[in-house]
Amino acid sequence: MPSGSLLLLNKPFRVLTRFTSEDGKQTLGNFVSAPGMYPAGRLDYDSEGLVLLTDWGALQTRLADPAWKAPKTYFVQVEGEVSDPALAHLRRGVTLNDGITLPADAQAVVEPQWLWPRDPPVRFRKLIPTSWLTLTIREGRNRQVRRMTAAVGLPTLRLIRWSVGPWSIENLAPGQWREADQREVKEFMRKP
Repeated sequence: MPSGSLLLLNKPFRVLTRFTSEDGKQTLGNFVSAPGMYPAGRLDYDSEGLVLLTDWGALQTRLADPAWKAPKTYFVQVEGEVSDPALAHLRRGVTLNDGITLPADAQAVVEPQWLWPRDPPVRFRKLIPTSWLTLTIREGRNRQVRRMTAAVGLPTLRLIRWSVGPWSIENLAPGQWREADQREVKEFMRKP
């Protein structure tokens, strides 16, 4: 089986998920030099966390194409208190303007211990509580997690992609990257 490289980057807040910018915004190139590598999927400018970069087209397709349903897990800080009915709605699938989502794995969680400070910080409002949840989806619609949480009355304040498939940002600070183990890549590609 032919193969290529896979890099895991913890994309900081307000960084474009590409290597060029026409308006001076920071890009992936500010953090990693990866000629011939392309992002497998996207992560919004105002989201943080795992971006996978590869030079192998088959792997890029497998990671980004919704037909393969690679799970993507996010830690989401939301405005308001996460309720059981909101979680149940996320687990059933949420109707968005582009159709109903696949059911998600949704759990209320405490703020992660490993969390780094965001610059600038999320705006604090004394009278409006915030809470955290994890959301695992198997699609990749535009701004999907933000639209899903808004649809259940929990607007997203901060969004961090923790993992895609078997890879995560564990032990990677914002802006840091590492190369994936080739055995993991080959095993991932062998799965049906």
